[in-house]
Amino acid sequence: MTNFQLTPAEIGVLNLLLQGNSNRAIAEILVLSVRTVESHISRALGKTGCRSRLQLSLWWMQQVTEDKRMCASRIPSLPA
Repeated sequence: MTNFQLTPAEIGVLNLLLQGNSNRAIAEILVLSVRTVESHISRALGKTGCRSRLQLSLWWMQQVTEDKRMCASRIPSLPA
């Protein structure tokens, strides 16, 4: 998975963003201030080149999907 050097905190926020949470909801879930959540999203936008929350969410969904696909391809097939 290409992570553009995202921090664990940024990844956590992106996972919650992908679920459709608002900044306030993400802040409540992670016990952070809304401003801190905004900062994580802003830094992730800058690192990825995305221009909006929607574009960032779609980009992150693609990254997660590709990562799952790569993991699944590493599991050996069971004999029939």
